[in-house]
Amino acid sequence: MVLHASVVSDRGVFVPGLKESDFKVFEDKIEQKLSVFRQEDLPVSMGLVIDNSGSMRDKRPEVNAAALTLVKTSNPQDEAFVVNFNDDYYLDTVHDFTSNIDEMRDALERIDARGSTALYDAVIGSLDHLKKGAKDKKVLLVVTDGVDNASRRTLENAVQEAQRSDAVIYTIGLFSDDDLKHNRNEMKKARRALTELATATGGVAFFPESVDDTQAICTTIAHDIRDQYTLAYYPTNVAQDGTFRSVFVQVAPTAQKGKLSVRTRTGYYAHKSESGD
Repeated sequence: MVLHASVVSDRGVFVPGLKESDFKVFEDKIEQKLSVFRQEDLPVSMGLVIDNSGSMRDKRPEVNAAALTLVKTSNPQDEAFVVNFNDDYYLDTVHDFTSNIDEMRDALERIDARGSTALYDAVIGSLDHLKKGAKDKKVLLVVTDGVDNASRRTLENAVQEAQRSDAVIYTIGLFSDDDLKHNRNEMKKARRALTELATATGGVAFFPESVDDTQAICTTIAHDIRDQYTLAYYPTNVAQDGTFRSVFVQVAPTAQKGKLSVRTRTGYYAHKSESGD
């Protein structure tokens, strides 16, 4: 099993230079022996999954610029694709994956902002496409401004598929004060969905006050992706029975940084493609 872990100080700053002995990894509360430990800037296969429903029309220019900032700030060896979604989802890059900024810009600018929001279907479809990526590390960025109201699949389905994948999901929810005022229950549902998808995979959910904040958020995400520890182990439970295994990573406090927090995926489904390398 391979984990990507972000470790921060009590000030929220990434902590580099930790040693293997600083970490303990537990699967279903049983400590595991690490077979791989490293901190390095690994290239990733990345999906940019962007809401293209009618309510996003005025937000897309800022969102598109932010998504390109994420790509430009990331490892130059990364490869990416763009999925735009409304009541359906569309792979809009010419190739399955590309490192060409112009191709990604063209895909992001294929704006036909209309219709409903099939978020869960788009996430599940994008996770499936992400499996074709050549890089070992996989990431999805999901940007939306509303609650799912068109998917054939459910939030539970989407979270399960995310846990079956090895992807880390980052989400950005662009909910305005008016949205919160007039549709509080719907917005709470939307926030919960984005938070669950991110937390389950070791990513982060962001809820900025303004679409103008998305560029700074995407820069933060790019640094988070690049500043991570990779931990891998061969599970002591060798049964490939499709059951869910909870994962917990503990990191020791340091004299210089004090108490540390670690973020990684909450677990995975054991199946035949799992590997410890």
